Amino acid sequence: MTSRHRLRAPLLAAALASPSPLLAAAVDVPPGDILVTAQKQQEGIENAPATRATIDAATIKATVNAVNVEDTVKYLPSLIVRKRHIGDTQAPLATRTSGLGASARSLIYADGVLLSSLIGNNNTSASPRWSLVSPQEIARIDVLYGPFSAAYAGNSIGAVVNITTRLPDRLEATVTAGTSVQRFSQYGTRDTLPSYQYGATIGDRFGPLALFASIDHVTSHSQPLTYVTANKARACPDGTFDAFNKNAMPICVLGASGFENQRQDHIKLKAALDVTPDIRLTYVGGLFLNDTRASAATYRADGAFTSAFSSGVYRYRERHWSHSVSATGESGALDWQVIGTLYDFTHDRQAVPTGLLPAANDGGAGNVTRLDGTGWKTIDAKAVWRPLAGHAISFGAHGDWFRLNSNRYATADWLGGEQGALNLQSKGRTRTAALWAQDAWTLLPHLTLTAGGRYEWWTAYDGRNVSVSPAVAVDQPRLSGNRFSPKASLAWAPTHDWTVRASFGEAWRFPTVGELYQVVTTPVVAIPDPTLKPERALSEELAIERHDAHGSIRLSLFNEVVKDALISQLGTLDGALATFVQNVDRTRARGVELAVQRTDLLPRVDLSGSVTYADAETRRDAAFPAAQGKLLPQVPRWKATLVGTWRPTDQLSLTAAGRYTSRNFGALDNSDVVGNTFGGFYKYLVVDLRAQVKASEHMTVSFGVDNVNNDKYFLYHPFPQRTVFAQAEWTL
Repeated sequence: MTSRHRLRAPLLAAALASPSPLLAAAVDVPPGDILVTAQKQQEGIENAPATRATIDAATIKATVNAVNVEDTVKYLPSLIVRKRHIGDTQAPLATRTSGLGASARSLIYADGVLLSSLIGNNNTSASPRWSLVSPQEIARIDVLYGPFSAAYAGNSIGAVVNITTRLPDRLEATVTAGTSVQRFSQYGTRDTLPSYQYGATIGDRFGPLALFASIDHVTSHSQPLTYVTANKARACPDGTFDAFNKNAMPICVLGASGFENQRQDHIKLKAALDVTPDIRLTYVGGLFLNDTRASAATYRADGAFTSAFSSGVYRYRERHWSHSVSATGESGALDWQVIGTLYDFTHDRQAVPTGLLPAANDGGAGNVTRLDGTGWKTIDAKAVWRPLAGHAISFGAHGDWFRLNSNRYATADWLGGEQGALNLQSKGRTRTAALWAQDAWTLLPHLTLTAGGRYEWWTAYDGRNVSVSPAVAVDQPRLSGNRFSPKASLAWAPTHDWTVRASFGEAWRFPTVGELYQVVTTPVVAIPDPTLKPERALSEELAIERHDAHGSIRLSLFNEVVKDALISQLGTLDGALATFVQNVDRTRARGVELAVQRTDLLPRVDLSGSVTYADAETRRDAAFPAAQGKLLPQVPRWKATLVGTWRPTDQLSLTAAGRYTSRNFGALDNSDVVGNTFGGFYKYLVVDLRAQVKASEHMTVSFGVDNVNNDKYFLYHPFPQRTVFAQAEWTL
């Protein structure tokens, strides 16, 4: 047995000893949008030479049934958001070349504040903190594809999402109320599932001081997130259902669990002070509150439960704070910005029963997992200097500190009892310091070369794993590494309308603190590895783009090779089923993306859409040869979107939109041959409808249907079926 497996074996046994789930367009910019100005300055500093997709507030309102902010990017090229239901706190982003289990391969910001939870690389606790932004405060969203800018860390392998929010120049206010109803029917579950959203914003400017405050509340009821199954040895019990699991083995579907009933609140305050005409100080503070209660239901005619049901029953409470302070300035040929951010899991508690249902619904023994103290801090200082015509030299420094503090305690009463003895612990920290620079140099009137690099110093430390049964107390080794990432892009603009850009970027993505140290006990155990190496991506893109007064059309050819790719997989480790991360020797993803956006294609008709083909596979994996030549997990060959909007009058817009993804796989060796079952990853075609009516100068009402064709598909979990929306917004 290797030293790595000697470490993993007791951790696996500890996790199995007491399972519990993981905390689990027309441009119409709002008036007085001074943060948009700040965002433009930031873009000028970073000067990112990357393919870009953009959506603005007016387009979002007209075309998207948006209850949560992650809804707003679902029609952008190559992007998939795994949002399982309204209010889902586990909604990672998949990109051209990375799947839904690779949350650390994208960076998401709101006004420069990091929303990506880089404490892990998964679709659970490491999902982005989208909840810190409400759809009502968005001004626009910009997506940069690929790791071609030195301003961003190696986590930009997939994409960088920059969300820009509003800040007023005069008194403004909005009040929003909406509801949705999902009709869900699958196996023995037949439910009507309502959700409600209420929100308000208010802002004003007082001389040099601008203030903005918002509050948003969501109450939601989800479809089951898991199905409880058992291997079929003989006839299934009365009331249950015959099916196949993802590996084509016959099973009995005994019931459903993970019915989440959520209450969430988001409160936000922004203040901007113009110290001088050229210097601005900005503070943004956010509070996120979440109270989730999950339940289970058996299909058995005799009402019996098995122990597997208990893991889908839990109580989860979160109180998370976010703070940022920034200073921006302009001085002749120099623009600059300094921003510091803090995200803190102030209170994060999940309680799970260990006894059998239905008795456990009334209390009894269980486990309490706390992540209090987990979080991150970042600081960035950046500037752009234009010493000569045709030169824009950008440079900056970066620092980040991530902390994992996961402690699980036994309790005599999981519903409200005091936490008892510690029985499982995962702790650790990482920190990164970086310097970067790049020069955008106009070689000829129509030819621009952007070249630069990023040097990073990374350290992982204070790693510790403890369990009571079996007895484990391990102080993990300290790791460190220094890496340089070169970037280059050559853009040729033969005419005002056309641009041809060839880009290259190397990116080093260091292991997250969760991949190194976090033991999780879900229905399937997750085991960390404190010896992981950073993954190295070599990315290229050739993009041909045409812009005119009615929009754009772009064709991108992309190729990405990743060495020592950090990929989570499901398999047998030391005789038990578990998920674990390994360094895969070499993966390759290449393909083509076509994106079109046209306004007034016909009179008052707008159309946008995209088609992406990706050939993404494992090229070499010495530790798991069966994976070689197979598709990468959760990266389908085909993705497509299409959005059409008709504006018959200035007061009415009607939108139909579609999203398609071809069959994909969750296992590294593609052994999950059945896709449309719990745990599988299937193809889907989802059609959405939306109507927006400007009822008066101050009132707008919207109606819509998501998944109007009622496609019943799985991306591991069963996804929402047909859902009807209604929303009203009053604006001062």
